[in-house]
Amino acid sequence: MSKVSTRSRVHHNVQEVRNLTEDSYVLRFERLGMDFQPGQYLSVGLKGDIHMREYSIYSPAEADYLEILVKEVEGGHVSRKLKQLKVGDELYVEGPFGFFLIDESRRKNKLYFIGTGTGISPFHSFCNSYDELDYTLLHGVRRLKEGYELDQYDPSRVVRCVSREEGGDFPGRVTDFLRANPVEPNASVYLCGNCDMIYEAYDILSEQGIPREQMFAEVYF
Repeated sequence: MSKVSTRSRVHHNVQEVRNLTEDSYVLRFERLGMDFQPGQYLSVGLKGDIHMREYSIYSPAEADYLEILVKEVEGGHVSRKLKQLKVGDELYVEGPFGFFLIDESRRKNKLYFIGTGTGISPFHSFCNSYDELDYTLLHGVRRLKEGYELDQYDPSRVVRCVSREEGGDFPGRVTDFLRANPVEPNASVYLCGNCDMIYEAYDILSEQGIPREQMFAEVYF
């Protein structure tokens, strides 16, 4: 595994706030030469505020900017204030952190990316950073509008699992899809999202014979 670099808190200027739904958005800000690996996360907060929140890096490794995908949390201190930022405003940024990485030897394998909601964020960085990945992306959401820029992926590799309305590619949760469609036995599986989904998916994958060393998880909440 490659060495993971970290930095102390640094000020970065906002470059764009891109609204995706009424309560989710992509925040773009200066990279300032930060060295990161796809799958890592940042701790982000507002200038002059002690509160920081962790967000997976959404942007590609070669981009000259950094992006995070944010969903507003009801009563949340940071997520709502980040949305109100304007171009040129300053952020506190710490990182990068984390080991939710695709080792170079695994990039040639069959990969399954399984995420719920904004847990799609590290997979966006993976797919836009590494060429010719053989991946299947399972994205679980309640509503179709929560697709979070799915048009930026190879549509033949994406399965939209929608649980609260008709449409999408599969009616139900990603774990329902996994039960009905076992993964390939030699695949590497990356899971990102809420802990309940991850625990359930681990059990399903284990029952299907996927070794623990081929499963990797990043828990959002």
